[in-house]
Amino acid sequence: MSSIIKSFSVGNGDMFYIKHASDNFTIIDCFLNEENKEDIVNEIKELKKYKGISRLISTHPDEDHIKGLKYYREHLGIENFYCVKNEATKTVETEDFQEYCDLRDGDKAYYISKNCKRKWMNQKSDERGSSGLHILWPNTSNTFFKKALEESKNGHSPNNISPIIKFCSAGGCKFLWMGDLETEFMADIETDIDMPDIDILFAPHHGRDTGKIPESWLKKISPKLIIIGEADSKHLNYYKGYNTITQNSAGDITFDAEKGKVHIYVSKESYSVNFLEYESKTNEHGFYIGTLKV
Repeated sequence: MSSIIKSFSVGNGDMFYIKHASDNFTIIDCFLNEENKEDIVNEIKELKKYKGISRLISTHPDEDHIKGLKYYREHLGIENFYCVKNEATKTVETEDFQEYCDLRDGDKAYYISKNCKRKWMNQKSDERGSSGLHILWPNTSNTFFKKALEESKNGHSPNNISPIIKFCSAGGCKFLWMGDLETEFMADIETDIDMPDIDILFAPHHGRDTGKIPESWLKKISPKLIIIGEADSKHLNYYKGYNTITQNSAGDITFDAEKGKVHIYVSKESYSVNFLEYESKTNEHGFYIGTLKV
């Protein structure tokens, strides 16, 4: 059984789901607006109903990562809410930020940190298997992370409280999310984190220059594919020398992760790349553009 990972094309924001090969379903971040909310919620509702455990992971409480959170909770419910433990505040509180705080400070919250263990996030039982999710960051005792927490508590940007999340699919493909971590912060914490090799990397901060991953990190990660988000093109870093898919041009991107390979689909029919292998696949998850061997 394969794992299905989808990166929604939502404009200047982030939203992903993982339909795990095990009895798990995961949402990473939320961005719902008037144009997309019904379609996205209906899609998730259909997939989620077949899974016994579901969780929503919020990387940090900026509006482009929590927009529509109240709507999501009202229509789908949130059984398990995962976030970094924080006291972030905002000068102007939207209803979705208030919803985030209610979840963050409520009894459904689970606070993630480096190497944390949880059933069935990364521990299996006789009842069901693991989701294959592993938290690589934050180290809550790190000086730079503590500073980022304090700044977010004082109403400044919460970008650098973002966790680093690795997903290992049942088929062996490794995915990495980094929220909106900024370049300078990544350089500051480099000696306190061991970055693994990764197959598919979602560029932090929507692919912006401000979130450009240091080259020393990229050498360790050695990604086979980097997904660049939907920031304005003038702010993007295109990661020259690496295989990339740009969501501005591709639309929704869906990954069907089987053993040793990932079939990739997009929502824009005209989009193509030249670095993937071609297998005879139907357009089950959008328009098939090729297969990445891992």
